[in-house]
Amino acid sequence: MSHDDETSWAALRQLLVERYDHFRQRLTRRLGSADVAQETLHELYLRMERPDNAGALQNPNTYILASAVNLARDRWRTEHRRAQRVDVDALYALIDENPGPDRIIESRQTIETLRRALDELTPRQRQILIAVRYEKLTQDEIAKRLNISARFVRKELKRALQHCESRLAKNL
Repeated sequence: MSHDDETSWAALRQLLVERYDHFRQRLTRRLGSADVAQETLHELYLRMERPDNAGALQNPNTYILASAVNLARDRWRTEHRRAQRVDVDALYALIDENPGPDRIIESRQTIETLRRALDELTPRQRQILIAVRYEKLTQDEIAKRLNISARFVRKELKRALQHCESRLAKNL
């Protein structure tokens, strides 16, 4: 492939097939999961099934790897948003339109239990939980705000949610 020529999608697909193991290894290191890397490369291959050209590419290898990383990031964001919607939908499903006195007392107890559980969290865990649930920030945005890794944000968020869930479960 010449640097000045248009690169066809078929040529990029062929390069992906020829260097599949190389791309899978690099992507696995970037994404932290061999399964996600494989799924992403498969989806990228399918998306390259196009009649037009990709344009003049300086480095087709870099283009494929960057495209795969972007695709994986987009898939993660979509799944993350979907998971958040499910959480909200589940909460709305619990709300009774016309609660009786017993439901009102139960709801107040649940809210008080949740407030105490939030108070028991570390300040950083509380900050992360609030940023995710109420400010609707992504984990990457929270990581930048707190100057920590997105992986650490995920760990702290998981710990915070587990703590709140265990407190609520004890209250039931």
